[in-house]
Amino acid sequence: MQWDPFAAIERDVRAMVADPRWADVPPATQLQAMAARLLRTEDGACWMFGAHARWYRADDSEAAWHLSAPPAAPAVRAAARPPQPGVPIPEGLLPGPADVTAGRGSTQAFVGPDVSREITERVRGLLTEACRPREDAPLVSGPLRDLFYGDVTAGVAAIWGTVMWCAYAPAFDGNEVLLSMFGEFLRRPLPGDDWVRWLPPTPLEALTALYCEPLGRGAQGAALRLAALMADTARVLLPDGRFTPRASALIAMLEPLLARPWLDHAARDAAALRDAWLARCPRGLAAGVLAETSPEDHFRHTLYDLVEALAFAAGHGADPRAVAAALLAADVHEVAPEAAARLYPYLDPELRRAYYLALVEPDHPLRGCWPEEGEPADALRPPDRASAAALLGAGYATGLAWCGLTGTEPPARGFPASAATVSCLIGQRDDPLPAVLPESTDASSGATETSDEWIHHT
Repeated sequence: MQWDPFAAIERDVRAMVADPRWADVPPATQLQAMAARLLRTEDGACWMFGAHARWYRADDSEAAWHLSAPPAAPAVRAAARPPQPGVPIPEGLLPGPADVTAGRGSTQAFVGPDVSREITERVRGLLTEACRPREDAPLVSGPLRDLFYGDVTAGVAAIWGTVMWCAYAPAFDGNEVLLSMFGEFLRRPLPGDDWVRWLPPTPLEALTALYCEPLGRGAQGAALRLAALMADTARVLLPDGRFTPRASALIAMLEPLLARPWLDHAARDAAALRDAWLARCPRGLAAGVLAETSPEDHFRHTLYDLVEALAFAAGHGADPRAVAAALLAADVHEVAPEAAARLYPYLDPELRRAYYLALVEPDHPLRGCWPEEGEPADALRPPDRASAAALLGAGYATGLAWCGLTGTEPPARGFPASAATVSCLIGQRDDPLPAVLPESTDASSGATETSDEWIHHT
């Protein structure tokens, strides 16, 4: 079996950072330890497994590190060697213990794998309780107001908003029970078609606005009930990996408020409340709120997810990184060609080249990755249901991320690349699943043994 330096370094870094002593080691010593674990591939790129438990790439052409999924080709990986000399590492890319212990959840969309019956029934129970008449029940306010009928209470919107905010990629099967239970409250049809509902992202401010309205008029009890309802909904969603990272972050932001109701009294509006909530998010859960705190990094991470979801393409001799760049180009070319150039600064040099070539050269082989007549290229048909759902989810999340970055309105019927993936799931959309979706099982799970020489660096 061919040795894989990338897998070996990742295992070693995970074990090193998970060691309880790592957190007490000075940053300068940590940088030395990480410098000893860099790799250089034959194309001259330097690689590091760092913050967020992900790989970063530095090219000779640019003195900067970029978040970048590692190469997939076994021969390229096997040929990697320690760089001589190394590349300086910024302290901000050092991994922390939370990076290697927190799970990343699932990138699957809600097409194919359904939300479990247990979760949907528990959400239905919360919804039933939220609909019980209360004299002091506030109505919907803020960004969600136009979505619901005028007499719908804020509790209903709080449950809906929590589900949508916690979803990694809010592309839902048209007959998903988790959506249909809200049908009587919605003012207008959801975007999409009978197969897929392509829902726009729900900002955190939509939730803080619901809490802010009763708080602003002195109804603290009603405001706290809404915050508690959001936390309860997030707890119900936790077992499904597609919700887990953001649900965990939301719970962590709300629990201090529920324990100390006066905590946010200084905030004057929904935007200030949003900032106060985000400030309470622990570092270990920060990946779940990147869309709020750093749209640029959120885009980079979703594109990384897309590359990982395309890992199966390597079996056909394709480079998943180049394919991801081509699919990104296909979506941008169709949805917002005027925004194409605005994404260049957020791509590493290799991805940038592939993205550019797919955009400007109609005869380039990367154009063969583009969907045609609503169908994916043959080589990009995922091998199974789980892979198709992950590709659909990562593709849709990437689309929403670049739309947010460029101020583009997401298309009501999905992005071309992710919409084409739906055809791979049509015949499998209602298969039963276990009550709990397993989290992604890749090299990111668990720490292994490593040498402890790093602790002795001075």
